[in-house]
Amino acid sequence: MSEINFKNFIQVAGIIDQTEADLVKSCGVNFLGFPLRLPVNKEDLTEENAAKIINNLKAPFHGVIISYSSTADEVFELCNKLGSNIIQLHGRISIDELQKIKRNPKIVVIKSLVITEENFEQLKKDLVEMENFVDAFITDTFDPKTGASGATGKTHDWNISKTFAEISKKPLILAGGLNSENVYEAIIKVNPAGVDVHTGVENSNGRKDKKLLEKFVSEAEKAFNFINGEK
Repeated sequence: MSEINFKNFIQVAGIIDQTEADLVKSCGVNFLGFPLRLPVNKEDLTEENAAKIINNLKAPFHGVIISYSSTADEVFELCNKLGSNIIQLHGRISIDELQKIKRNPKIVVIKSLVITEENFEQLKKDLVEMENFVDAFITDTFDPKTGASGATGKTHDWNISKTFAEISKKPLILAGGLNSENVYEAIIKVNPAGVDVHTGVENSNGRKDKKLLEKFVSEAEKAFNFINGEK
């Protein structure tokens, strides 16, 4: 059983170094994402440096491994190497392998649902088949130009994510092209358990920007409070 509370979840992905990790934490973000072993995009840092940052995190802060791993063995190896029990799986993975992963009750699995223009029915089927073997879902946007299924800076039809949030038994995290200007609207529209941002809080140098981070967190929290009926 996951000990992670996904309510009002905010994750910033693509942490480059310890300085950036400290900045993200100081802006009120508890979940830091580390994309590794990527088929398209270049990694932001080495696995060794990611492990150092993750091992310096203390509750309530958590490192999330973002991976295209497709086997339980690789997931266990990555989690052990990096010192995190939270893995976000962005590639195709069989139900059998998900079952193997969840036999370890300490591993928290976030499974992506990468949205294209024509895969709604397939993703809906995947959600129903996988929801007993994951702790949360994350919707993201596919970029047909690059083949990337994350960190694309592109939004998708939020009505699709809204539908998935409504039918899923597990929490749904919204990602894909979110930034400080649209995150409030996105949360109100979709009513997700949480949100994830990567390029939307970066400056022209590809570094996380303090003002953009602070505004993103403020807008997200404002939207969550509105949904929850809080002032």
